[in-house]
Amino acid sequence: MTYQLILGDYAYSSWSLRGWLLFEKFGIDRTTQLLDFSGIPVSEQLKDYAPAKTVPAMRTPEGAIVSDSLAIAEELASRHPDAGHLPSDPLARATCRNLIAEMHSGFGALRTDCPMSVRLSYADSHPSDDVLADLKRLELIWAHARATCGGDGPWLCGAYTAADAFFAPVAARIAGYNLPVGADAQAYVDAHLNDPAFRRWRAMGLVHGATLKRYAKPFDTRPWPGPEPLAAKAVDGTDSENKSCPYSGKPVSHVLELEGRRFGFCNAFCRNKTVADPAAWPAFMALL
Repeated sequence: MTYQLILGDYAYSSWSLRGWLLFEKFGIDRTTQLLDFSGIPVSEQLKDYAPAKTVPAMRTPEGAIVSDSLAIAEELASRHPDAGHLPSDPLARATCRNLIAEMHSGFGALRTDCPMSVRLSYADSHPSDDVLADLKRLELIWAHARATCGGDGPWLCGAYTAADAFFAPVAARIAGYNLPVGADAQAYVDAHLNDPAFRRWRAMGLVHGATLKRYAKPFDTRPWPGPEPLAAKAVDGTDSENKSCPYSGKPVSHVLELEGRRFGFCNAFCRNKTVADPAAWPAFMALL
């Protein structure tokens, strides 16, 4: 038996994004169940995972229910010490844990005023003074982490760690609401927007589930500031270069077209998530 990971809506569930990245970025196998954010309360959908009442939630191979993202991060780090959730260096590890804890418990104004939606970006969201104060705090702790831990890459504690997974939805908020941050913080946001795992999550969020009006804000929109996707489109028929889905290995039933070539997938979701951002999916790019 492997881990079971229960998630909310790809487009809107910021905590689910954190939980998913704790598996996806560190190569940990799991099965995934997605809940519906448009109707039945999440707590009711989690009856089979009591006492969990929020997402993400995790069932371990032994059957333990872990229903808090911080607990999921710590449990995975203890079970998979070589995966990289936490740095091996004591100074960097302590810094990483502090970042995770502050993200878990803080930044209430940013969370409340700017709920995550990966489907669109606003030109000007008119951030409140409290949101601006949260942004200043983010810039401070991000800069402190980079100065403390060093490293030549874009991440906070050297290599990508659980701290970066926890701040990925913050990057989505800064991008989605066009929030003002300095050059160094913006470079960190851009690293998330360009990260293939983040792009896969966003691609799924673009094509799965309904657009929920309760997340809408009365602001003008602008293009999403991340990488421009390759120009793929869904097409009819089943004729394709490949005869099995690059993700599941099952027979082709849905097809996309890219650069005049046709590629097939085993269902509409596999096809549509690839259309949304083809370059985010290594298995597809290997075909291309």
